[in-house]
Amino acid sequence: MLGFVQSTLAAGATGTLTNLDFQLLLAVLLIPLVGYTLQIFLRDKLPHGDKILTGGMFVVMCITVYLASKAIGAVHDGLPFLNHSGDVGMEGGWLYQAADVPSYMNVVVGIFYDPLGAAMLAVVGIVSFCVHLFSMGYMQGDKRYAIFFANISLFTFAMLGLVLADNILFLFVFWELMGLMSYLLIGHFSHDQSSSFFHKWATWASKKAFLTTRIGDCCLFIGIFIFYREFQIAWEGSAAAQAALPDFHPLRFTQMWEMARIVVAENGGEFPAWMTMAGLFAFGGTVGKSAQFPLHIWLPDAMAGPTPVSAMIHAATMVAAGVFLLGRLYPLFSPDVLATVTIFGAITALFAASIGIVCYDLKAVLAYSTISQLGFMVAAVGLGGVVAGMFHMVTHAFFKACLFLSAGSVIHGCHHVQDMRVMGGLRKKMPITFLCMLVCTMAIAGIPFFSGFYSKDAILLAAWGNLIEGQFFSGWPILALACLALGAMFTSFYMFRLIFMTFFGGYRGLEQEHLYTEMLELDGFEGPEPHGHDDHGDGHDDHGHDDHGHSQEVHESPPVMTIPLCILAIVGVPGFAYLVNGWFTHTVTPVSMYGAEVGAWVNAGLPTAIADHNSQLGHTAHNLALIVSLIVASAGVIGAWYFYILRKDLPAKLAHKFHFVYLTLKNRYFIDEIADAGFIRPTMRLAVVQRWIDEHIVDATVLAVGKLGKAFGFLSAWFDRTFVDGVVNAVGLVSQSFGNAVRLFQTGRIQQYAAFAVGGGILTVAWLILS
Repeated sequence: MLGFVQSTLAAGATGTLTNLDFQLLLAVLLIPLVGYTLQIFLRDKLPHGDKILTGGMFVVMCITVYLASKAIGAVHDGLPFLNHSGDVGMEGGWLYQAADVPSYMNVVVGIFYDPLGAAMLAVVGIVSFCVHLFSMGYMQGDKRYAIFFANISLFTFAMLGLVLADNILFLFVFWELMGLMSYLLIGHFSHDQSSSFFHKWATWASKKAFLTTRIGDCCLFIGIFIFYREFQIAWEGSAAAQAALPDFHPLRFTQMWEMARIVVAENGGEFPAWMTMAGLFAFGGTVGKSAQFPLHIWLPDAMAGPTPVSAMIHAATMVAAGVFLLGRLYPLFSPDVLATVTIFGAITALFAASIGIVCYDLKAVLAYSTISQLGFMVAAVGLGGVVAGMFHMVTHAFFKACLFLSAGSVIHGCHHVQDMRVMGGLRKKMPITFLCMLVCTMAIAGIPFFSGFYSKDAILLAAWGNLIEGQFFSGWPILALACLALGAMFTSFYMFRLIFMTFFGGYRGLEQEHLYTEMLELDGFEGPEPHGHDDHGDGHDDHGHDDHGHSQEVHESPPVMTIPLCILAIVGVPGFAYLVNGWFTHTVTPVSMYGAEVGAWVNAGLPTAIADHNSQLGHTAHNLALIVSLIVASAGVIGAWYFYILRKDLPAKLAHKFHFVYLTLKNRYFIDEIADAGFIRPTMRLAVVQRWIDEHIVDATVLAVGKLGKAFGFLSAWFDRTFVDGVVNAVGLVSQSFGNAVRLFQTGRIQQYAAFAVGGGILTVAWLILS
């Protein structure tokens, strides 16, 4: 790393970004990493470590916003903005340091900064700073306060590294690090034995998130290696590819895009089958990370972590990474892959939105809202509206972070309650939280001139653009349009349902009997029961006892928590939202994201309405999308007002009348039960069977072989002792006896030898005479 940093100081400045700009990008990456290191190892010696880390994130936010402004200015001036740190000598070989090693045999690491990366980096910087600042108030008093700040800082580092990665392998490295940190943050309360509710939930939820997303990660890893192998083979066999990319890096995004264009061109304009296979595997990573059906099941339970963690996961890090991956790999996706992406995204958008309309846990509503909105983004990419999908990713990051932090403010003010049925009337008691949450609700609902209106309108335009142009017409855009329109209506409905139940009417927290008493007695509370353990620690902090559940008076959160809400809500308000829309749609285009040649190739494969918004088809699609958007948003608001303001008794009656439908939605379509019965339990049973086989067959065989060997050893030892040793001992005994006999004659006395000689002589003479 030291050599990597030093090389930047000696390099000259070329291209759109200067040497100093790349050093700032490196600082953006290193600041949270250094903060994590200091906090995790020196937390006992850093009494204000939280302030140090939050200050560092403020610096990161300022740098990312500054560099994003450079991207906006460069594209506005018509300059290309695909910046690689190798242009200023800031790169390094991961496998080999020697310069003479061919690049296709090495992994060359650098920083890639383009308009999409600039937008996403600014989002991560702003949201992460706001979450850090909010956490200083919300997490105060938590037993593992210092560990929390260390982990959330490294979580931010992982997402920043993912955005800045210039190749898909290092994107995957940061992708996996983010998965690890999500496991640690979701399981933050698994160490707290004082609350059985959060202890058990956090323990289970963290494992569920980690293992579920591993499925998608394995798919992505397979896709990466298919792309690597096939692109390298294609490059070696193509003169055009070798001419265009003489210094070939098989895993670098810019060169993967160019290779995709060349491969398709040399294949007669058709995507080869291996690209479809690799694209489907890569999309599997998005299905897992961005919680698409059927791997969405981990995200609702991720609420077991502290609310600031939910804001990070649902807005700017974990789930956004999957959508960001689609933006990076879009030129590599064949029409078949895009059709699959459309189907999964559209189904997820409607599926999750329908569950959101029956949730009463404040955070659960937002969790299913996130899954639904991710479906919108994924479907947009599948429909060819990659810019629309990326734009919705950006707008959603701001208003969803604000919504989750506002939910945390409500939970904090209501003394740990998360069930909306015991809330109500909070707009007068928590005016700042109410206004911020209302602005972001209007944004996510697609109310005209708020930020979500522009991004959702662009997504619906992509669906209409496929339908009104004959060559792109198929069943998938029809399915997508129907699902997205209904999903948008449900979104508007359940979000204003949240507003009306939480902030309007009278406060039900102190009432013994109210409208939802019978329902609560039958169903129980969603989330922790009132006056239980908070999700931000013991609750004994500098705000005093009354702020943490020892008084029943609802209160507004302190400024350290409301200021981040205001910062995030500003992006959604009319006027500023219009500016953001203009900046993004002008800055982030296929040409600016993928370069002139690849961008033109991508545009050529898009419906005219998407590729050229100023065309006649573009205007037609926009008008149709606008009409649908206004109808569904209005229907949702009116429906929520009718059911939860005008006729508050009606929801309970409908739930009773359509009990099966209500029960199905309430139990999340029984997907968790199906997963448990179809995959988890069979896997556990298989593990039990394998354990039995291991213990009774494998181990038994090993033990039998051991016993047989032992018996053979005993037999061999007996044979050795009895026969082999017996023969050897007999020979020894004979030799010893012979020696003893001979020893009688070998005494060393001359007299004895003389006697033997005389005696021998006499015997010899006698024998001769007698014979």
